[in-house]
Amino acid sequence: MSNNILNSKTFNLITDNIDTDQIIPAQFLTTTTREGLAAGAFYNLRFDDEGKERLEHVFKNFDATETAILVGGNNFGCGSSREHAPWSLLDLGFKVVVSTQFADIFRNNSIKNGLLPIEVDKAALDYLSANPETQIDIDIANTSCDIQGYGKIEFPLDEFSKYCLSNNYDQLDYLISQKDKITAYEQQL
Repeated sequence: MSNNILNSKTFNLITDNIDTDQIIPAQFLTTTTREGLAAGAFYNLRFDDEGKERLEHVFKNFDATETAILVGGNNFGCGSSREHAPWSLLDLGFKVVVSTQFADIFRNNSIKNGLLPIEVDKAALDYLSANPETQIDIDIANTSCDIQGYGKIEFPLDEFSKYCLSNNYDQLDYLISQKDKITAYEQQL
């Protein structure tokens, strides 16, 4: 997500209280790298207890090349504080999650890892729920999104998070970008 703009269709998973264990089950938490976690994302929705793909599941026709916005129900990302949850969503191809409410730890982990959580009101979520694959144009710099057929809404995002997400920075990238200022300050001491 760069240049402050993201345009994508939505993918609906309108279920309340999607917890981090549903996003990425515990058996996939053995890695400390972000790559390959898409295989475990929403595993129990996609596979049965024997590991066989379910004949019908919500992700059956998911296409990450066309869909970068996941629309979830209320209280998305509740449960444990596993950072693997946003990693797996990013690896699956999502850049944004839309919900009426996010668990605080999930929201913070998402922002720190480059996944934008957009909080909307119930009316906007109801519209997205009734209109799958809706086109949304997101403007990070202005913290707004234009939902095709619904209208423009604003979402909360602090200045530091906005800066980092707009520049594809995590917190360490930000510090590195300030190296000259840090060096100049240290030389004054």
